[in-house]
Amino acid sequence: MTEAAHRADFSKVRYAQVWEDADILVEALKPGPGKVCLSIASAGDNALALLSEAPERVFAIDLNPAQLHCLALRVAAFRRLDYPELLELIGSRPSTRRARYYQACRPSLDAEARAFWDARPEAIDAGIGSAGKFERYFALFRNRVLPCIHSSRRIRTLLDPKRRDERIDFYERHWNNRRWRCLFRLFFSRAAMGRLGRDPSFFKYVEGSVADRILARTRHALTELEPAENPYLQWILLGRHASALPCYLRESRYEAIRTNLDRLEWRRCTVEEFLETRHTPIDAVNLSDIFEYMSESNSESLLRALAAAGRPGARLAYWNMLAPRSRPDSLADRLLPCEAEAEELFRKDKAFFYSRFVIEEVRQ
Repeated sequence: MTEAAHRADFSKVRYAQVWEDADILVEALKPGPGKVCLSIASAGDNALALLSEAPERVFAIDLNPAQLHCLALRVAAFRRLDYPELLELIGSRPSTRRARYYQACRPSLDAEARAFWDARPEAIDAGIGSAGKFERYFALFRNRVLPCIHSSRRIRTLLDPKRRDERIDFYERHWNNRRWRCLFRLFFSRAAMGRLGRDPSFFKYVEGSVADRILARTRHALTELEPAENPYLQWILLGRHASALPCYLRESRYEAIRTNLDRLEWRRCTVEEFLETRHTPIDAVNLSDIFEYMSESNSESLLRALAAAGRPGARLAYWNMLAPRSRPDSLADRLLPCEAEAEELFRKDKAFFYSRFVIEEVRQ
Protein backbone atom coordinates (compact mmCIF):
# COMPACT_ATOMS: atom_id res chain seq x y z
CA MET A 1 0.00 0.00 0.00
CA THR A 2 2.82 2.39 0.81
CA GLU A 3 4.41 1.43 -2.51
CA ALA A 4 1.26 2.48 -4.39
CA ALA A 5 1.27 5.81 -2.57
CA HIS A 6 4.49 6.80 -4.32
CA ARG A 7 3.26 5.95 -7.84
CA ALA A 8 -0.44 6.69 -8.21
CA ASP A 9 -2.45 9.92 -8.30
CA PHE A 10 -4.81 9.93 -5.31
CA SER A 11 -6.26 13.41 -5.71
CA LYS A 12 -9.66 12.53 -7.25
CA VAL A 13 -12.47 10.02 -6.80
CA ARG A 14 -11.32 6.89 -8.56
CA TYR A 15 -14.18 4.66 -7.48
CA ALA A 16 -17.56 6.18 -6.59
CA GLN A 17 -18.72 2.64 -5.88
CA VAL A 18 -16.94 -0.45 -4.63
CA TRP A 19 -16.67 -2.93 -7.48
CA GLU A 20 -16.13 -5.97 -5.25
CA ASP A 21 -18.91 -8.28 -4.17
CA ALA A 22 -19.67 -7.68 -0.50
CA ASP A 23 -21.83 -10.80 -0.32
CA ILE A 24 -18.84 -13.09 -0.68
CA LEU A 25 -16.70 -10.74 1.43
CA VAL A 26 -19.08 -10.88 4.40
CA GLU A 27 -19.37 -14.65 4.05
CA ALA A 28 -15.59 -15.01 3.98
CA LEU A 29 -14.72 -12.68 6.87
CA LYS A 30 -17.60 -13.63 9.16
CA PRO A 31 -17.79 -10.28 10.95
CA GLY A 32 -20.14 -10.07 13.89
CA PRO A 33 -20.52 -9.06 17.53
CA GLY A 34 -17.20 -8.64 19.29
CA LYS A 35 -15.17 -8.60 16.08
CA VAL A 36 -12.78 -5.80 15.07
CA CYS A 37 -12.65 -5.25 11.31
CA LEU A 38 -10.19 -3.40 9.09
CA SER A 39 -11.28 -2.49 5.58
CA ILE A 40 -9.92 -0.59 2.63
CA ALA A 41 -12.44 2.25 2.39
CA SER A 42 -12.69 2.99 -1.33
CA ALA A 43 -16.18 4.53 -1.64
CA GLY A 44 -17.31 2.91 1.61
CA ASP A 45 -19.81 0.32 0.33
CA ASN A 46 -18.09 -2.76 1.70
CA ALA A 47 -17.05 -1.19 5.00
CA LEU A 48 -20.76 -0.44 5.51
CA ALA A 49 -21.67 -3.99 4.52
CA LEU A 50 -19.32 -5.27 7.25
CA LEU A 51 -20.89 -2.80 9.68
CA SER A 52 -24.32 -4.28 9.00
CA GLU A 53 -23.18 -7.45 10.81
CA ALA A 54 -22.81 -5.45 14.07
CA PRO A 55 -19.10 -5.97 14.79
CA GLU A 56 -17.48 -4.16 17.70
CA ARG A 57 -15.58 -1.83 15.38
CA VAL A 58 -14.93 -1.21 11.69
CA PHE A 59 -11.88 0.82 10.70
CA ALA A 60 -11.99 2.04 7.09
CA ILE A 61 -8.72 3.41 5.71
CA ASP A 62 -7.63 4.90 2.41
CA LEU A 63 -4.81 6.98 0.99
CA ASN A 64 -7.16 9.08 -1.08
CA PRO A 65 -9.08 11.79 0.83
CA ALA A 66 -11.64 11.94 -1.98
CA GLN A 67 -12.53 8.29 -1.34
CA LEU A 68 -13.02 9.04 2.34
CA HIS A 69 -15.34 11.91 1.40
CA CYS A 70 -17.42 9.36 -0.53
CA LEU A 71 -17.67 7.26 2.61
CA ALA A 72 -18.45 10.31 4.76
CA LEU A 73 -21.39 11.29 2.54
CA ARG A 74 -22.76 7.75 2.64
CA VAL A 75 -22.58 7.78 6.42
CA ALA A 76 -24.36 11.14 6.50
CA ALA A 77 -27.03 9.76 4.14
CA PHE A 78 -27.69 6.78 6.40
CA ARG A 79 -28.04 9.19 9.32
CA ARG A 80 -30.24 11.79 7.63
CA LEU A 81 -32.24 10.13 4.85
CA ASP A 82 -34.89 7.48 4.75
CA TYR A 83 -34.29 4.37 2.68
CA PRO A 84 -35.83 5.46 -0.67
CA GLU A 85 -34.04 8.82 -0.45
CA LEU A 86 -30.72 7.04 0.12
CA LEU A 87 -31.18 5.04 -3.08
CA GLU A 88 -31.97 8.22 -5.00
CA LEU A 89 -28.88 10.05 -3.71
CA ILE A 90 -26.62 7.15 -4.67
CA GLY A 91 -28.16 7.00 -8.15
CA SER A 92 -29.69 3.56 -7.81
CA ARG A 93 -33.10 5.10 -8.50
CA PRO A 94 -34.07 8.06 -10.71
CA SER A 95 -34.44 11.40 -8.92
CA THR A 96 -34.72 15.15 -9.42
CA ARG A 97 -34.27 15.82 -5.67
CA ARG A 98 -30.66 14.86 -5.03
CA ALA A 99 -29.53 18.43 -4.32
CA ARG A 100 -32.20 18.64 -1.60
CA TYR A 101 -31.06 15.32 -0.12
CA TYR A 102 -27.46 16.51 -0.09
CA GLN A 103 -28.47 19.63 1.82
CA ALA A 104 -30.14 17.37 4.40
CA CYS A 105 -26.90 15.37 4.74
CA ARG A 106 -24.55 18.35 4.74
CA PRO A 107 -24.70 19.17 8.49
CA SER A 108 -23.33 15.69 9.26
CA LEU A 109 -20.19 16.24 7.17
CA ASP A 110 -16.95 17.71 8.48
CA ALA A 111 -15.62 20.92 6.89
CA GLU A 112 -13.32 19.16 4.44
CA ALA A 113 -16.01 16.79 3.16
CA ARG A 114 -18.53 19.66 2.89
CA ALA A 115 -16.10 21.70 0.84
CA PHE A 116 -15.40 18.71 -1.42
CA TRP A 117 -19.05 18.00 -2.18
CA ASP A 118 -20.11 21.68 -2.25
CA ALA A 119 -17.72 22.09 -5.17
CA ARG A 120 -19.33 19.20 -7.09
CA PRO A 121 -23.06 19.95 -7.54
CA GLU A 122 -23.06 18.13 -10.87
CA ALA A 123 -21.86 14.94 -9.16
CA ILE A 124 -24.66 15.26 -6.61
CA ASP A 125 -27.26 15.81 -9.33
CA ALA A 126 -26.08 12.77 -11.28
CA GLY A 127 -26.06 10.50 -8.21
CA ILE A 128 -22.95 10.14 -6.12
CA GLY A 129 -22.43 6.58 -7.35
CA SER A 130 -21.47 8.06 -10.75
CA ALA A 131 -18.79 10.44 -9.50
CA GLY A 132 -15.65 8.34 -10.04
CA LYS A 133 -13.22 7.87 -12.89
CA PHE A 134 -14.05 4.17 -13.09
CA GLU A 135 -17.79 4.89 -13.31
CA ARG A 136 -17.19 7.41 -16.09
CA TYR A 137 -15.22 4.72 -17.89
CA PHE A 138 -18.22 2.40 -17.70
CA ALA A 139 -20.53 5.23 -18.78
CA LEU A 140 -18.40 5.71 -21.89
CA PHE A 141 -18.72 2.00 -22.64
CA ARG A 142 -22.47 2.08 -21.98
CA ASN A 143 -23.21 5.21 -24.03
CA ARG A 144 -20.68 5.03 -26.86
CA VAL A 145 -19.53 1.43 -27.35
CA LEU A 146 -22.41 -0.82 -26.34
CA PRO A 147 -24.98 0.81 -28.71
CA CYS A 148 -22.67 -0.13 -31.59
CA ILE A 149 -22.97 -3.78 -30.57
CA HIS A 150 -26.43 -4.44 -29.13
CA SER A 151 -29.84 -2.78 -29.15
CA SER A 152 -31.49 -1.56 -25.96
CA ARG A 153 -34.07 -4.33 -26.42
CA ARG A 154 -31.37 -6.98 -26.47
CA ILE A 155 -29.77 -5.49 -23.34
CA ARG A 156 -33.13 -5.64 -21.55
CA THR A 157 -33.52 -9.25 -22.66
CA LEU A 158 -30.09 -10.08 -21.27
CA LEU A 159 -31.22 -8.77 -17.87
CA ASP A 160 -34.46 -10.78 -17.83
CA PRO A 161 -34.39 -13.82 -15.49
CA LYS A 162 -33.49 -17.06 -17.25
CA ARG A 163 -32.45 -20.62 -16.50
CA ARG A 164 -28.75 -21.44 -16.93
CA ASP A 165 -29.29 -23.24 -20.25
CA GLU A 166 -31.29 -20.26 -21.53
CA ARG A 167 -28.54 -17.84 -20.48
CA ILE A 168 -25.91 -19.87 -22.29
CA ASP A 169 -28.05 -20.11 -25.42
CA PHE A 170 -28.79 -16.37 -25.39
CA TYR A 171 -25.13 -15.51 -24.91
CA GLU A 172 -23.89 -17.73 -27.74
CA ARG A 173 -26.67 -16.99 -30.22
CA HIS A 174 -27.42 -13.32 -29.58
CA TRP A 175 -24.72 -11.65 -27.49
CA ASN A 176 -21.29 -13.10 -28.28
CA ASN A 177 -20.91 -11.80 -31.81
CA ARG A 178 -17.71 -10.69 -33.51
CA ARG A 179 -18.37 -7.02 -32.88
CA TRP A 180 -18.83 -7.69 -29.13
CA ARG A 181 -15.51 -9.53 -28.89
CA CYS A 182 -13.59 -7.00 -30.99
CA LEU A 183 -14.85 -3.80 -29.32
CA PHE A 184 -14.70 -5.37 -25.87
CA ARG A 185 -11.03 -6.25 -26.36
CA LEU A 186 -10.26 -2.73 -27.55
CA PHE A 187 -12.14 -0.94 -24.78
CA PHE A 188 -10.90 -3.15 -21.95
CA SER A 189 -7.32 -3.34 -23.14
CA ARG A 190 -4.46 -2.42 -20.83
CA ALA A 191 -3.95 0.87 -22.69
CA ALA A 192 -7.60 1.95 -22.68
CA MET A 193 -8.27 0.91 -19.11
CA GLY A 194 -5.07 2.57 -17.88
CA ARG A 195 -5.91 5.84 -19.59
CA LEU A 196 -9.67 5.99 -19.02
CA GLY A 197 -10.45 3.76 -16.03
CA ARG A 198 -7.63 2.99 -13.63
CA ASP A 199 -4.28 4.68 -12.98
CA PRO A 200 -1.69 3.39 -15.51
CA SER A 201 0.71 2.70 -12.62
CA PHE A 202 -1.70 0.05 -11.33
CA PHE A 203 -0.70 -2.20 -14.23
CA LYS A 204 2.98 -2.40 -13.27
CA TYR A 205 2.72 -5.99 -12.03
CA VAL A 206 0.04 -7.23 -14.44
CA GLU A 207 0.81 -10.40 -16.38
CA GLY A 208 -0.79 -11.45 -19.68
CA SER A 209 -3.73 -10.05 -21.65
CA VAL A 210 -6.02 -7.77 -19.66
CA ALA A 211 -8.95 -7.84 -22.09
CA ASP A 212 -8.99 -11.60 -22.66
CA ARG A 213 -9.17 -12.31 -18.93
CA ILE A 214 -11.99 -9.83 -18.38
CA LEU A 215 -13.87 -11.17 -21.42
CA ALA A 216 -13.72 -14.72 -20.03
CA ARG A 217 -14.98 -13.53 -16.65
CA THR A 218 -17.76 -11.54 -18.33
CA ARG A 219 -18.97 -14.69 -20.06
CA HIS A 220 -19.10 -16.36 -16.64
CA ALA A 221 -21.19 -13.49 -15.25
CA LEU A 222 -23.63 -13.57 -18.17
CA THR A 223 -24.11 -17.34 -18.26
CA GLU A 224 -23.17 -19.08 -15.00
CA LEU A 225 -24.57 -16.26 -12.85
CA GLU A 226 -27.98 -14.58 -13.13
CA PRO A 227 -27.79 -11.06 -14.63
CA ALA A 228 -31.17 -10.25 -13.09
CA GLU A 229 -29.52 -10.61 -9.67
CA ASN A 230 -26.30 -8.75 -10.46
CA PRO A 231 -26.19 -5.08 -9.37
CA TYR A 232 -22.68 -4.51 -10.77
CA LEU A 233 -23.63 -5.71 -14.24
CA GLN A 234 -26.85 -3.71 -14.14
CA TRP A 235 -25.03 -0.46 -13.34
CA ILE A 236 -22.53 -1.05 -16.17
CA LEU A 237 -25.32 -1.67 -18.69
CA LEU A 238 -27.98 0.76 -17.39
CA GLY A 239 -26.22 3.36 -15.26
CA ARG A 240 -28.40 2.45 -12.28
CA HIS A 241 -29.59 -0.54 -10.30
CA ALA A 242 -32.65 -2.31 -11.65
CA SER A 243 -33.72 -5.60 -10.05
CA ALA A 244 -30.69 -5.99 -7.76
CA LEU A 245 -28.79 -3.90 -5.21
CA PRO A 246 -25.32 -4.32 -3.68
CA CYS A 247 -25.26 -5.67 -0.14
CA TYR A 248 -25.08 -2.40 1.78
CA LEU A 249 -27.98 -0.83 -0.14
CA ARG A 250 -30.53 -3.58 0.50
CA GLU A 251 -33.44 -2.58 2.67
CA SER A 252 -32.77 -5.56 4.95
CA ARG A 253 -29.42 -3.97 5.90
CA TYR A 254 -30.52 -0.34 6.22
CA GLU A 255 -31.51 -0.25 9.90
CA ALA A 256 -28.53 -2.34 11.02
CA ILE A 257 -26.10 0.02 9.31
CA ARG A 258 -27.88 3.09 10.62
CA THR A 259 -27.85 1.69 14.17
CA ASN A 260 -24.14 0.86 14.09
CA LEU A 261 -22.71 4.00 12.45
CA ASP A 262 -20.94 5.04 15.65
CA ARG A 263 -18.88 1.84 15.44
CA LEU A 264 -17.34 2.98 12.15
CA GLU A 265 -14.16 5.06 12.02
CA TRP A 266 -12.28 6.17 8.93
CA ARG A 267 -8.72 7.41 8.58
CA ARG A 268 -6.42 8.59 5.82
CA CYS A 269 -3.41 6.28 6.07
CA THR A 270 -1.81 3.18 4.64
CA VAL A 271 -2.40 -0.27 6.10
CA GLU A 272 1.16 -0.23 7.39
CA GLU A 273 0.61 3.09 9.17
CA PHE A 274 -2.61 1.84 10.70
CA LEU A 275 -0.92 -1.29 12.05
CA GLU A 276 1.86 0.79 13.60
CA THR A 277 -0.63 2.79 15.67
CA ARG A 278 -3.33 0.19 16.37
CA HIS A 279 -2.48 -2.44 18.96
CA THR A 280 -5.83 -4.15 19.58
CA PRO A 281 -5.94 -7.49 17.71
CA ILE A 282 -7.89 -7.53 14.46
CA ASP A 283 -10.39 -10.25 13.54
CA ALA A 284 -11.31 -9.50 9.93
CA VAL A 285 -9.46 -7.67 7.15
CA ASN A 286 -10.84 -6.59 3.77
CA LEU A 287 -7.83 -5.78 1.61
CA SER A 288 -9.74 -5.13 -1.60
CA ASP A 289 -7.20 -5.68 -4.42
CA ILE A 290 -4.30 -3.69 -2.95
CA PHE A 291 -1.72 -6.36 -3.77
CA GLU A 292 -2.43 -5.64 -7.43
CA TYR A 293 -0.31 -2.51 -6.98
CA MET A 294 2.50 -4.04 -4.93
CA SER A 295 5.60 -6.10 -5.63
CA GLU A 296 5.75 -9.65 -4.31
CA SER A 297 8.28 -8.65 -1.65
CA ASN A 298 6.16 -5.76 -0.40
CA SER A 299 3.06 -7.96 -0.47
CA GLU A 300 4.87 -10.50 1.69
CA SER A 301 5.90 -7.81 4.18
CA LEU A 302 2.36 -6.54 4.52
CA LEU A 303 0.92 -10.03 4.96
CA ARG A 304 3.48 -10.69 7.66
CA ALA A 305 2.46 -7.52 9.52
CA LEU A 306 -1.22 -8.39 9.22
CA ALA A 307 -0.61 -11.91 10.52
CA ALA A 308 1.16 -10.40 13.53
CA ALA A 309 -1.72 -7.98 14.14
CA GLY A 310 -4.44 -10.58 13.76
CA ARG A 311 -6.03 -12.51 16.56
CA PRO A 312 -5.71 -16.32 16.17
CA GLY A 313 -8.40 -17.31 13.68
CA ALA A 314 -8.53 -13.83 12.15
CA ARG A 315 -9.35 -13.78 8.45
CA LEU A 316 -7.94 -11.83 5.53
CA ALA A 317 -9.82 -11.54 2.24
CA TYR A 318 -8.69 -9.95 -1.00
CA TRP A 319 -9.01 -10.17 -4.75
CA ASN A 320 -6.50 -10.71 -7.54
CA MET A 321 -7.42 -9.09 -10.82
CA LEU A 322 -4.41 -9.41 -13.09
CA ALA A 323 -1.41 -9.71 -10.75
CA PRO A 324 -1.30 -13.07 -8.91
CA ARG A 325 -0.76 -12.61 -5.18
CA SER A 326 -1.30 -14.86 -2.15
CA ARG A 327 0.45 -16.02 0.99
CA PRO A 328 4.06 -16.99 0.19
CA ASP A 329 5.63 -20.18 1.52
CA SER A 330 7.68 -18.10 3.96
CA LEU A 331 4.46 -17.39 5.88
CA ALA A 332 3.16 -20.94 5.96
CA ASP A 333 3.60 -21.04 9.74
CA ARG A 334 1.55 -17.83 10.18
CA LEU A 335 -1.25 -17.91 7.58
CA LEU A 336 -3.47 -20.78 6.48
CA PRO A 337 -4.94 -20.56 2.95
CA CYS A 338 -8.66 -21.35 2.80
CA GLU A 339 -8.53 -22.33 -0.85
CA ALA A 340 -11.61 -24.54 -1.21
CA GLU A 341 -13.83 -21.99 0.53
CA ALA A 342 -12.39 -19.12 -1.51
CA GLU A 343 -12.91 -20.98 -4.79
CA GLU A 344 -16.51 -21.80 -3.88
CA LEU A 345 -17.24 -18.16 -3.06
CA PHE A 346 -15.42 -16.93 -6.17
CA ARG A 347 -17.78 -18.95 -8.36
CA LYS A 348 -20.58 -16.77 -6.97
CA ASP A 349 -18.71 -13.46 -7.32
CA LYS A 350 -21.04 -11.00 -9.07
CA ALA A 351 -18.31 -8.35 -9.50
CA PHE A 352 -16.80 -10.38 -12.27
CA PHE A 353 -13.61 -8.49 -13.21
CA TYR A 354 -11.34 -10.39 -10.87
CA SER A 355 -9.44 -13.58 -11.61
CA ARG A 356 -9.27 -14.91 -8.06
CA PHE A 357 -10.62 -14.46 -4.53
CA VAL A 358 -8.25 -15.22 -1.66
CA ILE A 359 -9.04 -16.07 1.96
CA GLU A 360 -6.28 -16.62 4.50
CA GLU A 361 -6.57 -17.28 8.22
CA VAL A 362 -4.16 -16.47 11.04
CA ARG A 363 -3.09 -19.81 12.49
CA GLN A 364 -4.27 -20.70 15.97
